[in-house]
Amino acid sequence: MKKTILVLLVLSLLSVGLVGCAPQAEEQEVGKVVYVINGALGDNAFYDSGKAGLDQIAEEYGLETRTIECNFDAGQYEPALQAAINYADVIFVISYGFEDQLMEYADSNPDKIFVNLDTVVQNEGGTITSVDFIEEESAYLTGIVAGMTTLDTSIPNINDGKLIGAVGGDVDPVIEAFVFAYTNGAQSVDPEITVETKYLGTWEDTAKGKQAALQLYDMGADVVFQIAAAAGIGVLQAATERDLYAIGVDTNQNDLEPGHVVASDIKDVGQAIIEVYKTIADGTYEPGAVLEYGLASGGVDVAFEAQVEILPQDIIDYVNEVRQQIIDGELVVERYTVE
Repeated sequence: MKKTILVLLVLSLLSVGLVGCAPQAEEQEVGKVVYVINGALGDNAFYDSGKAGLDQIAEEYGLETRTIECNFDAGQYEPALQAAINYADVIFVISYGFEDQLMEYADSNPDKIFVNLDTVVQNEGGTITSVDFIEEESAYLTGIVAGMTTLDTSIPNINDGKLIGAVGGDVDPVIEAFVFAYTNGAQSVDPEITVETKYLGTWEDTAKGKQAALQLYDMGADVVFQIAAAAGIGVLQAATERDLYAIGVDTNQNDLEPGHVVASDIKDVGQAIIEVYKTIADGTYEPGAVLEYGLASGGVDVAFEAQVEILPQDIIDYVNEVRQQIIDGELVVERYTVE
């Protein structure tokens, strides 16, 4: 009996020992992604589009994400990059104004994934991947919209002049590319169409955006393209105040001022974040690549969908026809080059 008890005790101890030695399920580390922006959320356009993409990958991949807003304060750029590096391995950056800092931090942290959005930034280490939107393609279509609209006096309050406008947040290569292609698109409809452009020197001052647009409307423009982030919301408000028309940017802004935004020029920052992160997740990501997003990839586009439709169908049909020509390569839109 004692021998039996002893054997059972030994087996029991062995069993406990084996359980203790069994491999334990390792805790899966949750991925972390940061979105660093030079400006601020709440623009209903560029920055908010990126945040929507960040939220989608967080849900789809079970990620922890943060957005760091620099609020156009140069003093916050480097602390923002350092905070991003301390927190995450994947960093999406909108780097207007702090390209040099981005290159420096990327070279010092080659183990981190940096994806620069909307401009091309290349560091010595060749680790920054850039998403370059071909905004000329969508802006060309937007110019056709404005050109055909300003010539169609059957649309309420359109005058018989050939003047359209644009309001840019500031003078930089991206905004210049928008204006360049917008002008070319409009003048493809009628070479006599004139484009008057005002630059605000701010991306946040809605009142200043509204004032600039009101000046353009008072000069005789009946369509104004806003390319000014949050400040551009003032352009849309001015269109309602003058009972005229505006064109939105980056996201579909057609319903922000119903009946007065004829179309929106889409730059889908959020979709770019989703697509690039997919390559990171599946192992096909290429550090240092320059990724071009145009009409064919869906990175840019023009949107007409709205609660209150304004344009006659013939304008929409013609724009969609030209859009398909660009996608098919039958029409090559001229790219803006910095002189």
